[in-house]
Amino acid sequence: MDMLGGLSPSEFLRDYWQKKPLVIRQAFPGFQCPVDANELAGLACEEAVESRIVIENDHGNPWQLHNGPFSEERFSELPEQDWTLLVQGLDHWVPEVADLLEHFRFVPNWRLDDIMASYAPKGGSVGPHYDQYDVFLLQAQGHRRWAFGGHCDESSPRAEGTPLRILSDWEGDEIVTLEPGDMLYLPPGIGHHGVAEDDCITLSVGFRAPTIDDVLTGFTDFLCSQSDAASHLNDPDLQVQDNPGAIAPDVIERLHSILMDKLSDKRQLSLWFGQYATAPKSLEIVVPADEPASEDEFADAVRSGAQLRWNEGSRFAYHENENETALFADGEQFLLKGDARPLAPVLCAGARIDMNALALFTGDPALLGLLTNLYNQGSVYFE
Repeated sequence: MDMLGGLSPSEFLRDYWQKKPLVIRQAFPGFQCPVDANELAGLACEEAVESRIVIENDHGNPWQLHNGPFSEERFSELPEQDWTLLVQGLDHWVPEVADLLEHFRFVPNWRLDDIMASYAPKGGSVGPHYDQYDVFLLQAQGHRRWAFGGHCDESSPRAEGTPLRILSDWEGDEIVTLEPGDMLYLPPGIGHHGVAEDDCITLSVGFRAPTIDDVLTGFTDFLCSQSDAASHLNDPDLQVQDNPGAIAPDVIERLHSILMDKLSDKRQLSLWFGQYATAPKSLEIVVPADEPASEDEFADAVRSGAQLRWNEGSRFAYHENENETALFADGEQFLLKGDARPLAPVLCAGARIDMNALALFTGDPALLGLLTNLYNQGSVYFE
């Protein structure tokens, strides 16, 4: 499949990623949407599913937002057109949607946010806006007209009277109409406005990076949880000062030294980031197996040729340190040493795990225990 319109993944990353939009005609030729509008509405009625409805003109109020879960009756009360249903994390609930992500593995696992579905009747839209993340907009059903272009930021004018961040006085540089199988890539900060031309479903494959605030607060919170963080500063060489109100330079020097020592520990940074980046978005979907398996039962299933795959809501990544490989699954870390280290890339390469490669590790009791634990905690399952 020529998903990038004739570009190799390397060429796409070099020329377009985080740089400029790209329209790809028939990225997925003959694409059939795995869900229909009724199924999306059904998911939006579920407590565990994050969903929203955006109405362009809600009793005279512009661009009003309503958060799910919704009752079935809510959908019969909606106007005939000019509204949108958004279902977040569709890949967590529909395996066929999660399978789409295998086409995007040229972007690291830790960058993935999720796949959101947008259903709209004619005229439906969420208004002109920009996002802080990279997104591939795959047209799954019907037709949507997109205007896009121009860089936007916090200073861009906003519409009044709406809780949404709607751009006012904005016009796109380009206009395209996407049909099923077409895809539009947009980097962060690019204004865009998609309007349904008929009953349409768009799948948004989003890739998000942490903010600097996320990194600073997350890593320092992680450091604060370490065993030595509760120990107090000491000053056995304290000297009499001319003025007791002065904070002496050597105090600041000492504080700076402590902070630099903690913040420069790259191993701790890698362990925090792996756990942070793989923490599941939804605690409702990574749930323990109904019937926990023993290690022998798990090994038998692997030997019998069963196919193991990630839970649709699970996240896997790894990081190579000098003498160990840290494997991360759903916010947990597992440190692998020696001959165990190659297990991490096998588990992280894609949602359907290479079973021939995996079988080589099940003879090691410790690794068999780790794999069985991943199965029992719900991070992987047998198809």
